Formats: sequence, C-alpha cells, structure tokens
Amino acid sequence: MPSDNVAPLPGRQQDILRRALSEKVVRIKDLAAEFGVHEMTVRRDLDALCEQGKLLRVHGGAQLLDKTSEELSQSMRAAQNVDAKERIARAALGLIHDGDTLALDASTTSLALARLLPARKVQAIACSLDAANVLSAAGVPFLMVGGNFHAPARSFVGAFFTDAMQRLHPDLVFFSAKGYAPGAGFTDPHLPEVGAKQALIRSGSSVVALLDSSKLGRRALATIATHADINTLITEAEPTPDLRRQLDEDDIQLIVAE
Repeated sequence: MPSDNVAPLPGRQQDILRRALSEKVVRIKDLAAEFGVHEMTVRRDLDALCEQGKLLRVHGGAQLLDKTSEELSQSMRAAQNVDAKERIARAALGLIHDGDTLALDASTTSLALARLLPARKVQAIACSLDAANVLSAAGVPFLMVGGNFHAPARSFVGAFFTDAMQRLHPDLVFFSAKGYAPGAGFTDPHLPEVGAKQALIRSGSSVVALLDSSKLGRRALATIATHADINTLITEAEPTPDLRRQLDEDDIQLIVAE
C-alpha cells in the first residue's frame, strides 16, 4: 500500500493538468499508480481542480475543459527555455534602432523582446493580446492588428489580419517557429498561425527569426518561410557544422546570443 501522509500538493495537481492536456481524460486508477498515492488522494486533487473550473468530473476520472486546455498550453509554452528566450531577446534588441517600426508575432520569444522595448524609441505592431498588454504597460506606442482570435496562441489570424498586414510596412519583423531544417525551412504545426506569420513576414523590410536551439534541425507540418524570406536567425547556442554551413549557403546571418 503506498504511503499517503502528504496532503494534495499544487505540484501534483499541475502534473495532473499536464497529463490531461495530452490525454484529455485522466483516470483515477492510473493517476494513483503514477503518483504512488491512494485513489482517495487523487479524487481530492480532481475535486479541487474541478472547483477551480479546470476539470470536469466523469465516471472514473476527469476531463480537461476547453478553456483550461488553451490556458495551460499557453502557460507551458511561456515556461519553456526561458533563459534561452531572454538571451535571444537581448540579442534581437541590438538590431533595433530608435525610430524603427517593428512587428512582433505571437510567440513567447517575441514577447520576451517586447518586454525590452522601453530601451528604444520605437513603434511596434502587435499581433497578440499578450504583446499588446506588455507594450501598453511599458508605455511603448503600438498598433494592434486584429482578426480571428486564435485562443491557443492568444493571437489574431485569418483574412482580416492578412489584409491589414498588406497595408503595413514595418522596418523589422520578428517571428518564431516550431522548427528550422534545411529543405523544409521555418515550419509550424498550426495552420492558422502559418498564414498569419507568412503575412507578417511579407510585410517587413528585414525579417529576423528568433529560435532557441531546441528548434534547430526540427520540422513541423507546414512551411512558414524559406531561406529567401529571412535575413537573420538568432539562437542561443552554436548550431551543428552542417546547419551553420546551410545558413551560410542560404545567406542567412546567424547571431548566437551570449
């Protein structure tokens, strides 16, 4: 019989939510075995999460609510590779000059850059609610580009967004992707985001990709951009010799953030 002297912990409840994010429905028996606690402890965890409006109890377990899935997906993205994103953002700031107009995609790496923009006298174009909130709080002048709201990324996509970006011409565009690999280019699995990022990239005089090293050599479902669309790639670790060679051949400037 497993030991069960510890009251339900927020950490375990967070692990339950992560499990539910991938499986949608979690079972009491499975969770008790995974965490090494009594089933009654798991029931208390699930009851607490249901009271918080994050889960819905079903027979034998619980399922994730749609709004919780969106919130958790965003918070987990924001918590990944935080140090790398901050280093990349600081390097990106070095490309920005007073008087520039720049556009930021809805990525968490661009959000890290948005937090640094008070150091420059610039105007920004925001494509997500989070970027707009950060820029507003920092007193950075910005234009909000709307469209269909894409909840998982808290971004705006669709025809309205694409049409608006055709009329805007920022000096610099900063974007991220799920991966970069020779041949596939810069890729992302979410098709609404792919279309929005493509419109963003087409609008800019200079385009900068912000990718932490975990994304190098990886590919996702759809291509956002090829080497011909990108001027600079910023990452925080030296890429493999083959990848660096490919970037040189593609005439993409590589900046390795310190």
